[in-house]
Amino acid sequence: MIHPTAIVDPAARIGNDVTIGPYSIVGPGVEIGDDNWIGPHVVLSGPMMIGQGNRIFQFASLGEISQDKSARPEDDTRVEIGNGNTIREYVTIQRGTLKAEALTRVGDDNWIMAQAHIAHDCFVGDHTILANGTTLAGHVTIEDWAALGGYTLVHQFCRVGAHAFSGGGAVILRDLPPHVMSEGQPAAPRGINKEGLRRRGFTPDQIDEVEDIYKLVYRSGKLIAAIKDELRQRAEHSLISAQWLEFIEKSKRALQR
Repeated sequence: MIHPTAIVDPAARIGNDVTIGPYSIVGPGVEIGDDNWIGPHVVLSGPMMIGQGNRIFQFASLGEISQDKSARPEDDTRVEIGNGNTIREYVTIQRGTLKAEALTRVGDDNWIMAQAHIAHDCFVGDHTILANGTTLAGHVTIEDWAALGGYTLVHQFCRVGAHAFSGGGAVILRDLPPHVMSEGQPAAPRGINKEGLRRRGFTPDQIDEVEDIYKLVYRSGKLIAAIKDELRQRAEHSLISAQWLEFIEKSKRALQR
């Protein structure tokens, strides 16, 4: 199922039931798992490991050396892509750097739309949506179920929490907590992602709890230290509060407020 015009390096490892379209290039050090569909004119560079059941559309470039000025082709860095992802036209996902963990990772069941860019040392979780033109700078973390609207820009070292949502064209310069909707340039919180939470099975009581935490963080006027103390007490009997507390304590760029 490899088109005769495709170029596949002998050192690449190809699983079962893999389709590789016309004029695509698979370089050495690339491992492709079972049941992947790779369209025409795709460039896959190693070291890179791709899991199972992914769909990679034309003109995507995955696994290339990063655009960090310190990066060298011979660096022991890599890309890992999980299972069941849809990666659309002109998407770029680049290798990690030696300045970090040498790894850029994309998890499972992500929907990555045309022209999205995932830079070096990024970690993208599972079930995320990166709409057209979304750009992640280096060292960005996108947690599970987050959705970024078209042409969202995320500053380096920022973290976007689970189930968070950004409006189209948002410029995220600070960490966006779980469950929060954000928009603007620079982006600012606009409330909780209530509809997204409903769609993912959150109960009314859980949504009320998220809203209560949002009011604590954004409307109480309390300092972060006091907010953390209150979340720490709530976290003893609340997984949602524990999630918020962990996010705040791990924040490197400070929260959007």
